[in-house]
Amino acid sequence: MDVPLWLALIVVGWLGVKLIRPPWWLVLVLLLGGYLLADSLLTPVIDTAVK
Repeated sequence: MDVPLWLALIVVGWLGVKLIRPPWWLVLVLLLGGYLLADSLLTPVIDTAVK
């Protein structure tokens, strides 16, 4: 069964928020920070480090 990545991320994120209960501002900062880093000058460095 193939599950789209966006659906898997939503489910994992929802479960993480429900089980761990981090503050909402922390969730928003992580989402916004990840989005901004993905489209920055650091993208090649992050890509190399992840691979």
